[in-house]
Amino acid sequence: MRDTGWEDLGSGVAVCTDRDHTVNTDALLLAAFAAPKRNETACDLGCGCGVIPFSWFAGPSAPKKAFGLDLQPRAAELARLSAERSNLSDRLTILQGDLRELPPALPKGSFDLITCNPPYKPVGAGVLSEKASDKIARHETTCTLDDVCAAAAKLLRFGGRLCLCQLPERLTDLLVIMRAHRIEPKRLRFVHKNAGSPPWLVLIEGKLGSKPFLQVDPPLLLSEAGALTGYGNGVDG
Repeated sequence: MRDTGWEDLGSGVAVCTDRDHTVNTDALLLAAFAAPKRNETACDLGCGCGVIPFSWFAGPSAPKKAFGLDLQPRAAELARLSAERSNLSDRLTILQGDLRELPPALPKGSFDLITCNPPYKPVGAGVLSEKASDKIARHETTCTLDDVCAAAAKLLRFGGRLCLCQLPERLTDLLVIMRAHRIEPKRLRFVHKNAGSPPWLVLIEGKLGSKPFLQVDPPLLLSEAGALTGYGNGVDG
């Protein structure tokens, strides 16, 4: 396949990438933050080439079963290739579809964990990317934070977790939208480049139907976190 490469995440797991779908720091941080348990069923919404679920299977605590859903056929194709090469096709199911119209293959009310690295920019904010893949990934042209939380609320079992990353400037929006869908924010962590810099990313976990109580974890400093080449490689959740 033209213009593709492979990123080795360790433990025999590799991700097929191209110029439009790559491994990025945000996804690796979110994968580590979510940290699924071995008996859990998890799903990554807007999975791209599958960085988040493949990071789980390269790490010490992979879920029992995982799904990845992405709107873009090319991204889903790359993720399926990676599942085959990494011998994970029996544990990781990749679906091409729209999270606003969840496919029947994702059983509602059955997931322990949902993750999403959503578009960061709302409609009307910033200059739209020219490439279609970048536009979908960065701007809320095909899904919004409300769409993501609505989908997660349908998929999660009672008490199940939703883990997201977002720009700190949108934290208030995120908290309000999560609560509107009965997903109570329970844990939050800011990511900084170093001790003297403001946060550039926020990681948040909410639980469906939980009571109010928010735990704020110590800040994550990338300057002290080590290499971000794979799950659990210097970045803890």
